[in-house]
Amino acid sequence: MTTLAGKTALVTGGASGIGKAIAERFAEEGAHVIVNNVTETGSKVAESIGGSFIQADLSDAEQTRSLADEVLREHGGVDILVNNAGVQHVAPIEEFPEEEWSRMLQIMLTAPFQLTKHLLPTMKERGWGRIINMSSVHGLIASPNKSAYIAAKHGIVGLTKATAVEAGAFGVTANAICPSFVRTPLVENQLPDLARMAGVSLDDVVEQVVLAQAVVKRFIEPSEVAGLALFLASDAGSALTGATYNIDLAWTAR
Repeated sequence: MTTLAGKTALVTGGASGIGKAIAERFAEEGAHVIVNNVTETGSKVAESIGGSFIQADLSDAEQTRSLADEVLREHGGVDILVNNAGVQHVAPIEEFPEEEWSRMLQIMLTAPFQLTKHLLPTMKERGWGRIINMSSVHGLIASPNKSAYIAAKHGIVGLTKATAVEAGAFGVTANAICPSFVRTPLVENQLPDLARMAGVSLDDVVEQVVLAQAVVKRFIEPSEVAGLALFLASDAGSALTGATYNIDLAWTAR
């Protein structure tokens, strides 16, 4: 018997990186995975794992509500919700565009709230549910030039704890995963800006900036994060709720 046999999971931002790895791992363990992504590329992932695809732009509150409505209408809700979709913009606070701030907070904090709000009731009715929120090492500590990302990731930790307190009596757990730098397009795309602001070359930015705080000097692989998500989603994780799980190569250990 596979770990997630008979379960239905929604993974946002499931076309690449951490989301894709989680979707694939959950499918391997028997779950029917609904892949959400802002572009149609998520349909290829869904097809490859025998899942479903729903395109929606989580920077739009109405599209986020429509995503939840379609999940309820077509699938009767989900057993597992993985709020993974994320974006990054690197700039000092005084130069940070206000519209980009709003967009990032919608995608990484308000959209997870919306999806939780609409999908939690069916979990409560079933007496079983798992909500896994993708936070970050930057949900625990700060780095310069990432104010919106850090605010959103700190906020998702708070939302996770509030959800766990409200939903625990109904057999629903809520946890946050806090990775440091994972080998994903989100990280790779910000390297030029990080190099420019640090005054180092693109060749040196990984060692001198990106991995400077990590004790183990390497990127985390998406599959490693997916393994932790699988444990939290399984029956083995039923006692784990309201917590943050660091997967950060000892970044926050000192």
